[in-house]
Amino acid sequence: MIKLKIQLLLCFLLVSVIHTQAQETYAEKLGFPKGKKVVIFHVDDCGMSYSSNQGAIKSIEQGVATSCSIMMPCGWAPSFIKNYIQKKNPNLDAGLHLTLTSEWKDYRWAPVAGFQHAPGLVDEEACMWHTVEQVVKNASADEVEKEIRAQVERALKIGLKPTHLDSHMGTLFASQAFLERYIKVGVEYGIPVMFPGGNNKLLIECQNAPLIKSLKAKGQWKEGMELPVPAMLKQTKPVGEMIWKAGLPVLDDLHTFSGDWKPEGNATPEEWGRYKAQKFIETLKSMQPGVAMLIVHSSDITDEFKQISGSGGSRYADMLSMMSPELKAYIESEGIILTTFRELLERRKKVK
Repeated sequence: MIKLKIQLLLCFLLVSVIHTQAQETYAEKLGFPKGKKVVIFHVDDCGMSYSSNQGAIKSIEQGVATSCSIMMPCGWAPSFIKNYIQKKNPNLDAGLHLTLTSEWKDYRWAPVAGFQHAPGLVDEEACMWHTVEQVVKNASADEVEKEIRAQVERALKIGLKPTHLDSHMGTLFASQAFLERYIKVGVEYGIPVMFPGGNNKLLIECQNAPLIKSLKAKGQWKEGMELPVPAMLKQTKPVGEMIWKAGLPVLDDLHTFSGDWKPEGNATPEEWGRYKAQKFIETLKSMQPGVAMLIVHSSDITDEFKQISGSGGSRYADMLSMMSPELKAYIESEGIILTTFRELLERRKKVK
């Protein structure tokens, strides 16, 4: 009987240890305090236009944004690196927004590697495809790897050592073969790759946004309701563990949905910005402890941007939300820790 009790106790302790390990967040593994919410407010699309560059600068200098990433095939990328990062903010957390699509109608860009060297990456205009689906259908993994390496090398040539890599329009997450090359390049260069391998509560909500909207319309939505896990997210934990073992940091969660936030009616730009700031506060309340990246596409809209895209209103509201006093006050009052990929890598190097 005593032997049986000891065996049961050992089993209980083993299960407890396994449970505890499973609950440990990547933030805790990186040395952040247990139970803390750690956040990267991240500005995508730097280098895409002058407006995009100015939006990122204001979001970082006057707002809560801590990180950004640059689209190396685009015309305003060198200016952002040379005139802002190198001259004014050399310690900026600036990564590469690895770009395999050219989505706008008239404002287009071509592969850094050259369209002759990656024919599967380009359309009849010798520019990158408009959609993610077209890239998946036409491009090989070898062409994708060649292009993302070319984008890294262009950044290094200009004088930027990227603090991280991520994916424009999520193209590198749309194919298992593309994802493998994305991780491969990051590991080889020793550059963190943006990857959510933790609880993914916010990301699951983003992926289920149409379902949530439908349930709310029917009066069937309840806060805390368990949502289905999209198929693409079911393998994130083992992939995250692989990236961690390769010596790179991993995120616990990712939020990608601010572009669809818009108040009802004909809101002014300021009202739209305040609305988004409030939505970010709600998002921070909803997130679980861990390290999460929240994405915005801040732009300080000028007349030239209106010739590129009709998304200017949302992008300007993103910039205003980052500069919101209410959002900043909430972060400070709740003790939320703002961080960068640069800090995550430094912390990861100290973990055995």
